[in-house]
Amino acid sequence: MQQNKVGEPKLLKLFGHFSVALLLSASVLSAQNFEDFKRSQADSFKQYKDERDNAFNKYLTQQWEAYNAFKGTPLYEKPKPKTIAPAKPIPIKSVGPTISVKIKPIEHIEPKPVQKFIEEPAVEPQKTIVDVTPTKEAPKVVKKDIVLNFFGTPLGFDIPKGLKNAKYYPKEQKGITNFFGSAASSEHAELISEISRVSRVMNLNDWGVYLLVFDISEQIFQNEDDTKLLSWFIFNKLGYAVKVGLAEKHVVLMHYSKKSIYSTPNYSFGKDKFYVVANYSKGNVGQIYSYKQNYPGADKALDLSMKTLPNFPSNKKSKTLTFEELGESYSIPFSYNQNLIDFMATYPQADYDTFFNAPLDANTYKDIASSLKKHVDGKKASDALNFVLHFVQKSFDYETDEQQFGREKVMFAQETLYFNKSDCEDRAVLFSYLIKELFGIGVVGVKYKDHMATALHVPMQGDKVYDGKRELVLADPTYMNASIGQSMPKYRPLKPESFIVVKKD
Repeated sequence: MQQNKVGEPKLLKLFGHFSVALLLSASVLSAQNFEDFKRSQADSFKQYKDERDNAFNKYLTQQWEAYNAFKGTPLYEKPKPKTIAPAKPIPIKSVGPTISVKIKPIEHIEPKPVQKFIEEPAVEPQKTIVDVTPTKEAPKVVKKDIVLNFFGTPLGFDIPKGLKNAKYYPKEQKGITNFFGSAASSEHAELISEISRVSRVMNLNDWGVYLLVFDISEQIFQNEDDTKLLSWFIFNKLGYAVKVGLAEKHVVLMHYSKKSIYSTPNYSFGKDKFYVVANYSKGNVGQIYSYKQNYPGADKALDLSMKTLPNFPSNKKSKTLTFEELGESYSIPFSYNQNLIDFMATYPQADYDTFFNAPLDANTYKDIASSLKKHVDGKKASDALNFVLHFVQKSFDYETDEQQFGREKVMFAQETLYFNKSDCEDRAVLFSYLIKELFGIGVVGVKYKDHMATALHVPMQGDKVYDGKRELVLADPTYMNASIGQSMPKYRPLKPESFIVVKKD
């Protein structure tokens, strides 16, 4: 690929015999680079064990096409308000049955060992792990090619030589086919199988698999282009629809997703959108050159939903939330797993359904629910609901994501509890989860162009919205001091933009 005077990429013919210019330029390459080039050339002509690789490698040598990027869609049409004036409290009528919160016992399950190894701090700490299988003999030191700490879990992998020798060279389409040829001709099956096994044992969702594959790739290669190409190769072997393209001679990695990933540049291949997840909230990539067909059999979309939590070791931390209600102070202590918080911090901007329907850590929920139970049991339903609403309103300072993180970031309920500051959708996610779990009440997220509230399926008086099926009473976890049925005057006459259904278990 080369540039014209205005910087637009031109598609080069990368097939057939090398041009005279390329032959001449080869003479000035360093000996090492030339040896790398010869090795990658030789590897690309090997016969592969997987017939799909033969067909796909031939397909990659065909002429690629230009694709223009679509700017990532923002979550909100308008900026969220930087400050929100508190409400003038309106007393509500005590109605409904007397509440007695039921907390399901936590089923204790011994975590399965991910691998029968732990890191050995001697000799070569970054590449040495110890087999901890019970035995009468001394522990056997088992060396792995790479060892990484994956959210508190030490993991070791052996990397086949051919895969380590794969190289993006030359820096054009031919270099990608060379890389694929070396990777495909390597003994990669065991590595792919181990990644799949580890993902199952750790209960990783697709985002967890994404991070694991990228961590492995970064351990093997220092060069960012090589890292992306190895990730591309592994994802395809795992069955994910993933493509690569070229922009300014650099590799662009794209993941197919059925749902929108907001603030993320993407490219359309027919009806399917492929997202440059690495560029989430980092700006556009521009025009690329790529290919249409997926790797044979690799059609799985990247699904960011998190219906269950990953199995990470417990890195237990504690926190206490405090708030005042009717002149009385309340404390809500809870514990959380820092490894889970660190994992959630990496998330791109998925759709709202992902965040509204993700669970809390069982221990965190039990702590929160047990404290709230002491204060709501024996109350009428309306008063109990109002108490939980005021807990969410008053336990955190209000600050927009732009102010706190420099970008839009919807938090999982777990994260909202962790951070001292949050904005409207973060509190809506936490409040809706607590309402659903504590009281079994139907709840939806209510989205406006620059704000998020919630609405409950309860027979109470106050401001209401219609979700297309029924009337629901509004409850705004961001409107300080507001009771259930009391919405901000600004939004009272407006029709919500959309509703997010919170699914019952």
